[in-house]
Amino acid sequence: MLESTLWILLLGFGASQVAQRMAAPGLIGMILAGILLGPEGLNRISPAVLANAAELRTLAVVVILMRAGLGLDRDKLKQQGSVALRLGFLPALCEAIAIALSAKFLFQFDWITGLLLGCILSAESPAVIVPGMLRLKRLGWGVDKGIADAILTGSALSDVLILSVFGLLLNFITQDSGHSWAIHLLFLQVILQIGLGGLGGYLAARLLTLLAITTWMQTLVHEVMVAACLALLLAIVAASIPYFSGYLAVMAFGFFLIKFDPPLARRLRIGFNTLWVVAEIVLFVLMGASIQLNILGKAVLPGLLLLGIGLVGGRMMGWALSTYRSNWHWKERLFLLPGNSAKATVQAAIGAVPLSLNIEGGDIILAVAALSILVTAPLGAWAIPTFAPKLLTQSPVDPTKVIVNPKTVLLAAVDTSDFAIPVLEKAAELARRSQSDVIVLHASQEQPALIETLQSHTRRLLLDVPHQFRVVNGSTAEAILTAAQHHQASEIIMGKRGHRWQPADVGSVSQAVLATSTIPVLLV
Repeated sequence: MLESTLWILLLGFGASQVAQRMAAPGLIGMILAGILLGPEGLNRISPAVLANAAELRTLAVVVILMRAGLGLDRDKLKQQGSVALRLGFLPALCEAIAIALSAKFLFQFDWITGLLLGCILSAESPAVIVPGMLRLKRLGWGVDKGIADAILTGSALSDVLILSVFGLLLNFITQDSGHSWAIHLLFLQVILQIGLGGLGGYLAARLLTLLAITTWMQTLVHEVMVAACLALLLAIVAASIPYFSGYLAVMAFGFFLIKFDPPLARRLRIGFNTLWVVAEIVLFVLMGASIQLNILGKAVLPGLLLLGIGLVGGRMMGWALSTYRSNWHWKERLFLLPGNSAKATVQAAIGAVPLSLNIEGGDIILAVAALSILVTAPLGAWAIPTFAPKLLTQSPVDPTKVIVNPKTVLLAAVDTSDFAIPVLEKAAELARRSQSDVIVLHASQEQPALIETLQSHTRRLLLDVPHQFRVVNGSTAEAILTAAQHHQASEIIMGKRGHRWQPADVGSVSQAVLATSTIPVLLV
């Protein structure tokens, strides 16, 4: 298992980096790495890991759903509540019905088996959609109307509905017809799963904030560990007691944390972003390893036709109904095509269930489910960032809902006076806090020996901080402002006075920079 873990992480990471350098989504490389390492390829993943692949995928999905919940905007959801609710039901239902009707002619399935296939294919993938939507929120695309929030919420509700219908159809097929009355309770079951899922997330958020108040958790690692365990517990309980949605409960957990303790939610965003780096590799590499290439040949052409019919004939109708009489213009509605179509996680989790239960047509269902992953997951991951700038409007980002981590550069302006040491010390302190780079600027025509001494101080005080030392000529104030603009610095750090022989409280250079700088200036 250790060797398998090594192969999964290293090859998955390497393949992801290669794919990104070829201008393709990283998950394409991860899926291909999984196919290469899996039973269909080099067979380098141990049977024990493959046997527990479903549980490992669940762990990865829990991480990504927590990230989704911690990034939801309550105000935008109120604004788009009707659209989000409709997106949670209409597109998936329309697509499932269109696929069921088409499967009767393409594969000669009966109505129930066709609906079973429709449920598997119409589920939306949080593993593709959530990272894509969070990236759009981080960059500001569509945030003014809460488009990403509506898609995230609708996707979670959609999976609740689809998994409920899927379970009822399995009971109908595998048990006596006397149990068919359960179909009539579908609406009640969906409402119960949504309500209890929200309640479970609410209680988990209350518990975590209580632990934070009582100082049981002293560090970020403690907070992330406890939050991840509570989220995983919600998913495990939901699998054992199928009366509430574990997916929705985990997302609600993150959502309520924003309301109860915003500082804690911000810290957890940082921690879960780090967890996702590993979870993403595990999720998509194991997804690729589970794809059975030997049965894809049975259903490639009819499967592609079926996916196209479901998308064009079903899902697009659902999108039109979902956004009817909303404030979305036609380009924003068109964005649902790349933004709300990817399939991966749910298909990998339930695609093989009909075959394992010896349901007639189970092999075809598995083949089409695998085909949907190979086609729509990479396509969706590529299309979301590609078409968002063309179809959505960019607005200012709300940093209270997403992690905004632009590259931070600090400009430390120093001379050869005694003030250089405290300036460098303050720049190093701030850089370590914010993981920033430092540009050390010396604008003067001093003797080379003095400049060498200043460089020596810089190397010593900024030893563990990425930094550059620059010497420029000309007007000192103008050189500082020009360098700050050139390096896109977020802050200028300089001494309160200039050279030691200048008696003024604030030197002329400091006054000039303060008067004209468009970015914050810290005087030491």
